[in-house]
Amino acid sequence: MTGLEAEPVRVAAVDLGATSGRVMACRVGADRLDLEELHRFPNAAVPVRGALFWDVLGIHREVLAGVRRVSGTGRLNGIGIDSWAVDYGLLDRDGHLLANPRSHRDRRTEGVPARVREQVPDAELYDVTGLQQLPFNTIYQLASELGTPVLESAETLLLLPDLLAYWLTGEVGAERTNASTTGLYDVRTRAWSLELAKRIGLPWSVLPPLREPGERIGPVSEDVGRQLGAPGVPVIAVGSHDTASAVVAVPAEAESFAYISSGTWSLVGLELEEPVLTEDARTANFTNETGIDGTIRFLKNVMGLWVLSESLRTWADLRLRDLTLPSLLAGAAESPGLRTVVDINDPNFLTPGDLPARIQQLADRTGEVVPQDPVSITRTILDSLALAYRRNIRLAASLAGRPVDVVHVVGGGSQNELLCQLTADALGLPVLAGPAEAAALGNGLVQARALGVDLPDLAAMRSLVRRTHAIRRYEPRSGLDWDAAERRLATRPEA
Repeated sequence: MTGLEAEPVRVAAVDLGATSGRVMACRVGADRLDLEELHRFPNAAVPVRGALFWDVLGIHREVLAGVRRVSGTGRLNGIGIDSWAVDYGLLDRDGHLLANPRSHRDRRTEGVPARVREQVPDAELYDVTGLQQLPFNTIYQLASELGTPVLESAETLLLLPDLLAYWLTGEVGAERTNASTTGLYDVRTRAWSLELAKRIGLPWSVLPPLREPGERIGPVSEDVGRQLGAPGVPVIAVGSHDTASAVVAVPAEAESFAYISSGTWSLVGLELEEPVLTEDARTANFTNETGIDGTIRFLKNVMGLWVLSESLRTWADLRLRDLTLPSLLAGAAESPGLRTVVDINDPNFLTPGDLPARIQQLADRTGEVVPQDPVSITRTILDSLALAYRRNIRLAASLAGRPVDVVHVVGGGSQNELLCQLTADALGLPVLAGPAEAAALGNGLVQARALGVDLPDLAAMRSLVRRTHAIRRYEPRSGLDWDAAERRLATRPEA
């Protein structure tokens, strides 16, 4: 046993979401894995003249503040950063940020996939990237910038966690799990597809060198070290796509599991050794993203709890009294199930706004009972989410030829007991819920291995999660006719 194994490492796990960010002190040792949240801050896209931007300098300021708190309360062995995928910043030749990064919910990519399709047909693009067709993929964001002064002046593209790591260390690179979400990464060769970039007219030279999760990016710069009170501390590439980090902390014991990383988005899928690049997988719009240790995250993006959180924001703006999330969930648990179901992935739910009204409009358009109040709208959202989980887990298992015996729910949504129970009911499978902070735990585990803790593979990491964290189990109940609800969605009238 090494000295590092004898005394747990203590790292800063920076876990950034599209609605909030947090910096955790994570201790990892042979029989220890715990988190202490030392800094949390709100995050949201900022609307300016009809566009949506990220306040990335503000995020950087909060990251520094959080890591400073970690270093000020004990030993600091490393720093790792994970965040949502696809969004990026562009640097000029002097390494300066050219413009605030746009949010993937910005409307600038409307119509862009059709233009890209003229240069590279969808089937050909999928055969290279294995990536789900989403209008905000990095490839489409970049294509929307063709001919603009910002893109023409760009020397380097950095995805958001890599941009933040660059500001800490001065080192340029792209971590693979996030690079694989861009639509410019060859999932077979595990390299940038420069040919794709050239065919679309993108400046391929802006794509930075790839780095592995677990690789040391470099020590913090001298100036940053002084600000943090931690000179020379290493910044370590983790699974910088937060889903990749979250899947590390799925406490699975066998291969026959499905996972739902449940948060603003729900990432629903399987962990595989090889990508599934069939025509059936493409038409089903499943994605093949790179995971830790060369694994493939074969999954589908489902709109997720964004629909509920944005509905809560709308109701708060209306100053409706006594509308808290616990009261809504309690009311929803007593409401009739499957009375109204909608396609939770409807494109109208992607952008901010009055989502309760959009849910009502979609229900009316598709012949469903229109929910009239916040409690029934909440129940509609949760039933529709569980139905989407059922449909996509079953489809993933069929496409991959992999049985599923249990479903693991990790992330913030694992704390939503009603949603977890509805998911078990919909699938007819046990659901194991937790840990809630899976992304931060996975972040810390990858850092710990890089720092010498004896965690040779994913099985060892997951075993440590099981030994140190409580997991709730939900058994499926009978009663609701999920088959009929799924048929209603499949045969719904056209809008």
